[in-house]
Amino acid sequence: MNTQDTHSQHTIKEEILIRRQKIQSAMQAIGVEGCLLSTSVNLLYMTGQVINGYVYIPVEGAAWHFVRRPVGMTGQTLRYIRKVEDIPSLMTELGLPKPSRLMVESGEMSHMDWLRIQACFPDATLINGTTELRAVRSVKTDYECSLLRESAKAHAKAYANIPSVFQPGMTDVAFSIEIERLMRLEGNKGLFRTFGDMEAFFGSVLTGENAAAASPYDFALGGAGDPTNPIGANGTVLKAGNAVMIDMCGNFTGYLDDMTRTFSIGKLTEKAYKAHQVAIEIEDAIQAAMKAGVVCETLYDLSVSIAKKAGLDDCFMGTTQQAKFVGHGVGLVINEPPVLATRSREILQPNMVIAVEPKFVIEGVGAVGLEDTYIVGESGSEKITHLESGIIDLLEHAR
Repeated sequence: MNTQDTHSQHTIKEEILIRRQKIQSAMQAIGVEGCLLSTSVNLLYMTGQVINGYVYIPVEGAAWHFVRRPVGMTGQTLRYIRKVEDIPSLMTELGLPKPSRLMVESGEMSHMDWLRIQACFPDATLINGTTELRAVRSVKTDYECSLLRESAKAHAKAYANIPSVFQPGMTDVAFSIEIERLMRLEGNKGLFRTFGDMEAFFGSVLTGENAAAASPYDFALGGAGDPTNPIGANGTVLKAGNAVMIDMCGNFTGYLDDMTRTFSIGKLTEKAYKAHQVAIEIEDAIQAAMKAGVVCETLYDLSVSIAKKAGLDDCFMGTTQQAKFVGHGVGLVINEPPVLATRSREILQPNMVIAVEPKFVIEGVGAVGLEDTYIVGESGSEKITHLESGIIDLLEHAR
């Protein structure tokens, strides 16, 4: 499952079995007889490592691994292949019946890959299982929750040292580099996995007017970045009176928690401090209401009502481009379902893991607010990212 010594091989085997059974339950619900996984995240989910190849899951029984790379893997249900076209003959040899309805990851694979699979199973109807697979991953096992807790602990430890690397006059890019180093020293893998065609490196450092810059990506806030990486820091000098928002991905175990904290260069405006306090109030209110059975949209509506009551709805979750969500699932990718968003009717379930991120953009100052990760329970939610939530003045620490 992962390479850490703290988890026994026996536990890993049990975990993979639980995951396979969850996928098989989803398959039964939509009436498919087989599932062929081919994308890195789902292969990681079902094998415990990234491989080049496929995993075939029948609606009942063991999963089969058809591997191209790496060499040297062994197992009773593992066979090496050169190409996907080798799979049908191997299935015949192994006595595996061909499915008439085959679930594939149409929402994530190329059209060419889809055509090749269809040619391999000409009598099968290919069913897009992207939504079902994401829903399976959205409800974590206890083991996955333990990995997210580990990641969150290391994340908070790295963030606690952020003031130590600040130097007056540095740019947001230089500050970001120093924070990235802190994260790596605590074990961050540096890999920012997303669902969909979005790319980022670690996350974002936003200061001053750059916090209002719109991004092409569906993130809470943007930042101009540069044309090849249009998110986050853009070379802005950190100057007095500006807020600095740090939103970096916590990939310390292969499972990604999410956490944001706000710093200042000296004193900010009264409006900025008010907005940050309102963000804390929103997160506290969401935590109090977030439990199994709650509809996601109600939590978003709660956040908007608090921002509106405070007279800050015009700068809530951005200004030039306002995000219409206040939280999102996390896990093997940073944007797992569910989403706490307008029109999101999904119902929270135990062991969903959600990052709550109420944020405001204040003209002339930058972004304020915070983000923490929670594990949903039957009667409440558990916060796993523990760090001071107030605005920290970097100049005071630099003296």
